Amino acid sequence: MPIYVYWGEDDFALEKAVSALRDRILDPMWSSFNYVTITPEQSDAEIEGLNEAMTPPFGAGGRLVWLVNSPICQQCPENLLAELQRTLSVIPETSVLLITSRNKPDERLKSTKLLKQFAQFQEFPVIPPWKTELLIQAVNQAAQTTGVKLTAKSTELLASAVGNDTRLLYNELEKIRLYAGDSNKPQDENVIAQLVRNTTQNSLQLAAAIRTGDTNQALILVTDLINASEPGLRIVATLIGQFRTWLWIKIMIEGGEKNQQEIAKMAEIGNPKRIYFLQQEVSTLSVKQLVGTLPLLLDLEVTLKQGGAELATLQTKIIELCQLCQRTRQ
Repeated sequence: MPIYVYWGEDDFALEKAVSALRDRILDPMWSSFNYVTITPEQSDAEIEGLNEAMTPPFGAGGRLVWLVNSPICQQCPENLLAELQRTLSVIPETSVLLITSRNKPDERLKSTKLLKQFAQFQEFPVIPPWKTELLIQAVNQAAQTTGVKLTAKSTELLASAVGNDTRLLYNELEKIRLYAGDSNKPQDENVIAQLVRNTTQNSLQLAAAIRTGDTNQALILVTDLINASEPGLRIVATLIGQFRTWLWIKIMIEGGEKNQQEIAKMAEIGNPKRIYFLQQEVSTLSVKQLVGTLPLLLDLEVTLKQGGAELATLQTKIIELCQLCQRTRQ
């Protein structure tokens, strides 16, 4: 298939996919002739890209035309739609047209519907930091790609350390690969603790400290996170996701639901075996307390988006959240 549409906010993963596609399509000796990148700042970028895709490659290998950050799946004027209708079905097999965007394609647009007929779509999403199973799965996939062997415990520790930062994940795996050398032995958690930065604090640990009402530990963690250049809004997004998950678990338990599969489905948890541990985590909290955290977190998010000082704003709200979770269960 000579047409690809890559989209999503995980820039690093998308860039790696582009590199892999480029290596597969192009002959290194002829890449300067057959590799064309077109940015949206260029006049009539999409029309130019379609015309370039229709041009046969020079020499050996194929031709790759990359429309960078194209808005073609968010807005498409009639003249461009007409050009798409004329061109997409006749792009030669020796040419590949690649369209990338951070934004989700608008399924209502005629251009998107048309591309769906001819193109292969692939999403590169940023995994929510509270989706532990997906983060561990991403570490396993990246470790396999880089040839690094990890134990189950070290995989979990690495997932906890890097979160959803794909670029950091690959950087740390490269560090581990160099450390392991020719050894075929899986690298254990001691290696991760020695080599990987930020293994002692992350936003999920912050959520746990707030849940237990440990104000001192929560303030230490949020300071460490800010000092490690973790964006405040990303911290808040993790906290919101984690407290929503805990709230769902508590509501269903108090509603009499005992089927872990059903609880996992409603709470959007991939591994039902985690439900038991999540139940223990919320055992000392009431639904009222968990519900009360969400307005505080929303106010925190709004304040940060309005330009509030990150550390001071986070510290103030985290103290309020810890005090809420310390209260006797109602």
